[in-house]
Amino acid sequence: MPSSTQTAPASKTMLWVGRVISAMMIVFMLFDAGIKILKLPAAVEGTLRLGYPVSTVQPIGVIALVCVLLYAIPRTSVLGAILLTGYLGGATATQVRVQDPWYILPPVLGALIWAGLYLRDERLRTLIPLNSRKEH
Repeated sequence: MPSSTQTAPASKTMLWVGRVISAMMIVFMLFDAGIKILKLPAAVEGTLRLGYPVSTVQPIGVIALVCVLLYAIPRTSVLGAILLTGYLGGATATQVRVQDPWYILPPVLGALIWAGLYLRDERLRTLIPLNSRKEH
């Protein structure tokens, strides 16, 4: 007898939409981490504008890289999503503090990270069943 927390297997469409969303977030976060690790002028200027010293640019990039790599590996994707949520929460707080009008971007990215993972990972859908249908 199936329990009410079980979910139906993902449709191929749902799985591929989740993969595409996740891939877009991975590429974006790899870009973000890369420009910081390489200390490209845009990353250095942005970090200074947000009130952080230049010496933090590369460590922040390494943290982002580790988080996104964990997210990209299916076995550790939930841990990666949790860590990226923290990373993006810090970005949101920083942008709100300096009254940056783009403060909405990190929460949107975080929502997309979780949406992509939710659509492609049955374990997460079992843990958080969002559908309102109950199986009898």
